[in-house]
Amino acid sequence: MQKEEDKLMRRIEKRFSKGVVQYGLIEEGDKILVGLSGGKDSLALLELLARRSRIYKPRFSVVAAHVVMTNIPYESDIEYLRRFAEELNVPFVRYETSFDLSSDTRKSPCFLCSWNRRKALFTVAKEHGCNKIALGHHMDDILETLLMNMTFQGAVSTMPPRLVMRKFDMTIIRPMCLVHESDLVELAALRGYRKQIKNCPYEKDSFRSDIKRILRELEKLNPEARYSLWGSMNNIQTDLLPEEIGK
Repeated sequence: MQKEEDKLMRRIEKRFSKGVVQYGLIEEGDKILVGLSGGKDSLALLELLARRSRIYKPRFSVVAAHVVMTNIPYESDIEYLRRFAEELNVPFVRYETSFDLSSDTRKSPCFLCSWNRRKALFTVAKEHGCNKIALGHHMDDILETLLMNMTFQGAVSTMPPRLVMRKFDMTIIRPMCLVHESDLVELAALRGYRKQIKNCPYEKDSFRSDIKRILRELEKLNPEARYSLWGSMNNIQTDLLPEEIGK
């Protein structure tokens, strides 16, 4: 069992390091706030960043923040998250906020919740002197978002590994951008990550679970489909796409 866990960690850390280096996500002196939701992805991200901060250069530090959305019945074991962070020698911050559904009826509850959580992370990051916010999105998340945006918005776009938010003087990074979700599922089982109680009344409104199934179907057609999709984002052949005249 230990041999399998070591092999899994080597695979995850190899992809994690490749993403960090390839997209220039960490620089000397960075102070990085990790959005710790309590799900397997954010727990894995905190562990990976905490390990890297002690071993590799450039030198950087990490702070963990858990945002409580008081009007959404999502129950988190705060003490478990606090202990998890402190065992990694990472400071832990709990921050409460909420949002008003009637503030923008054009946006879905999921969008409003996500955006308000993000704003809360900006606030905590500023308060603690952080210059970057790390989110736990993995390769599957990014590819699913690509497919969702193409399907529902008619745009070739997704969540980039690095996004400079000039308005907030903050950079969002996704260090697990090349890590596969299947490896994180296996890691969570081996590490015994505790599941949080998710009871969101709006989750059924999301199409992400459907897109997740579509990605799996594409991988049945072509086992290398995820790599083809990823590569396509940097291989847009405009001369072979429709071009409107007189626009």
